[in-house]
Amino acid sequence: MTSNQPLTTVDPAHLTEVLDGRWAQVRRDAREQLGEAKYAPVYGETGEQARERITGLLKDLAATGRTRLGFPKAYGGEEDSGGSVTSIEMLAFGDLSLMVKAGVQWGLFGGAVQLLGSDRHHAAYLQQIIDADLLGCFAMTETGHGSDVQQLRTTCTYDPATQTFDLHTPHEAARKDYIGNAAKDGRMAVVFAQLVTQGKRHGVHAWLVPIRDEAGNVLPGVTVGDDGPKAGLNGVDNGRLSFDHVSVPRDMLLDRYGQVAEDGTYTSSIENETRRFFTMLGTLVRGRVSVGGSAGSATKLALQIAARYGEQRRQFAAPGEDREIVINDYLVHQRKLLPALAKTYALHFAQEELTSTMHDVQGAADVDEAAQRELESRAAGLKAANTWHATATIQMAREACGGAGYLAENRLPALKADTDVFTTFEGDNTVLLQLVAKGLLTGYQDSFGSLDNWGKAQFVADLVKETVLERTAARGLIARLVDAVPGRDEEVSLLDRGWQLKMFEDRERHTLEGAANRLRKGASNKENRLFDVFNDVQDHVLRTATTHIDRIVLEAFVAAVDRTTDPAARALLSRLCDLYALTTIEADRGWFLEHGRLTPARSKAVTSTVNALLKELRPQLPTLVDGFAIPDAWVKSRIVDEEGARQEAMAAEDARVKAAHGDDTAVDTPDATAVDLEMAPAQ
Repeated sequence: MTSNQPLTTVDPAHLTEVLDGRWAQVRRDAREQLGEAKYAPVYGETGEQARERITGLLKDLAATGRTRLGFPKAYGGEEDSGGSVTSIEMLAFGDLSLMVKAGVQWGLFGGAVQLLGSDRHHAAYLQQIIDADLLGCFAMTETGHGSDVQQLRTTCTYDPATQTFDLHTPHEAARKDYIGNAAKDGRMAVVFAQLVTQGKRHGVHAWLVPIRDEAGNVLPGVTVGDDGPKAGLNGVDNGRLSFDHVSVPRDMLLDRYGQVAEDGTYTSSIENETRRFFTMLGTLVRGRVSVGGSAGSATKLALQIAARYGEQRRQFAAPGEDREIVINDYLVHQRKLLPALAKTYALHFAQEELTSTMHDVQGAADVDEAAQRELESRAAGLKAANTWHATATIQMAREACGGAGYLAENRLPALKADTDVFTTFEGDNTVLLQLVAKGLLTGYQDSFGSLDNWGKAQFVADLVKETVLERTAARGLIARLVDAVPGRDEEVSLLDRGWQLKMFEDRERHTLEGAANRLRKGASNKENRLFDVFNDVQDHVLRTATTHIDRIVLEAFVAAVDRTTDPAARALLSRLCDLYALTTIEADRGWFLEHGRLTPARSKAVTSTVNALLKELRPQLPTLVDGFAIPDAWVKSRIVDEEGARQEAMAAEDARVKAAHGDDTAVDTPDATAVDLEMAPAQ
């Protein structure tokens, strides 16, 4: 149940304590070690200047020792994968080009060497990678094959006579593209290609391939191109790579999951090619988790800028009053900021839980395949949710700041440009939702593979008739809350937490069962192509994934409220959780009405309750953004620094005019329908 007691003053430090979570020390260290202006973005640079600065900062970052967190202790690391992801998430509060370049160097490149390689690769390269003495890149994506990695066209063919592989790009569509660190700095690449030996293909594997010498010269057979100007992330040197029969020594195969003997014999501990492929990719899930967390950091920054500006920026006076009203006091402005803040908190707690799960699953002595696949599904879903939320919220924050939000000096344009690609790298969001839905529908059968298998008879036969949802956080608490809900919804308060959870569960269960039934029906007609069976219900399948993500996010928020020890902070987070739940229901009220979960009267009550929550939470708006504990040096937004002084100067001028003309002098105020030219961007 949610308390109806009035909210009291909350120390933001208590919110920070809850938000910092399991890796609080990593977050505190980041604020202390990296809370300098040099890690914030620089406006107005050329592309070359940005690349040069970010490369220098990459070296500085290595010197802090923070880059060692996720690596083995034998190389000075801490074997703390959760801490490594949290560190990247904190780095995203600064210049996002640095976050991405660091992610490429230590997450993708270094992570691939660590997780796909063997001891000899670790001994030869990890120390240089950790210290940024060997900069590298991660060459997976091809121009013609982005999401469908299993069908990459680059080949790496073994020749026992020379004991080398022949790495070759057969045509333009097989060119490696959008590769960070490739255009300028990378000396070595982890290249993914089809392994061929003794005339047989064994699927996609990875090799360590030198692409430049120590002087920076491109090596023979390697062609490097520059992707050129981008919408954002100007400090990242994205490039293109292709290979013309490049000779790669046998021992440069990253062979943890597949080995090639001197005579060309292939062996693997995982016999099934598809299963082996997804096991290999599963070890690299850390990158996807990092992208979602970094998107969350950018979202928090945007909300902090907009919320602080809204506390200072005044617009129009109320009838009979001289003082203009701060824009945060308008309901329509609260409708923009507070629901976005509530969802940001909710996603943060879900992200924290995901990071913790990743850390535990990957750190286990024995591989739990079911847990690994569940981790991959959760990472896919939350990456999509976090990055889409970032795109929408940063745009909203830009608009909430008017014309000021359009100026580079106020950070929001850079946040918008730099994060836009997050929705499509480390997995296109739409494809990732299909991965989530597939896991829900199949129960992670051993046939888990490419989307070509969606319509197989085995896939359809394995669908369950009674859907049992796996609760993800605070299972006992969630079950008690849901079980306590009375049978008649109209008798239950909209602020009843069990009712809110039940609404999310019912929607997911109904949507999942509906998708399963439609797939069964399509598969029962033998004239249907297998592709058509899935394609005809693809919209329903994606919706299934979305409702699942909403539910696990709410559960994570409920669990976070439950573990909050400070009473005032707990009450505030509980009310914010109400807002997340009810605005999610409000946004999808059409479904709830169509399926009898809401009556028209109760649907209207949802909106009135949301408005009441907004009014109650309005005084807490500054506290909620202060809880993010973002160092001022990272914010780098001029309106946040100067708007307060500007408003004080305007107030002083108003007082001077009144004093000069008498108290009864009317001060002209604009009509509420007038266009605010000051806030409109220059034409």
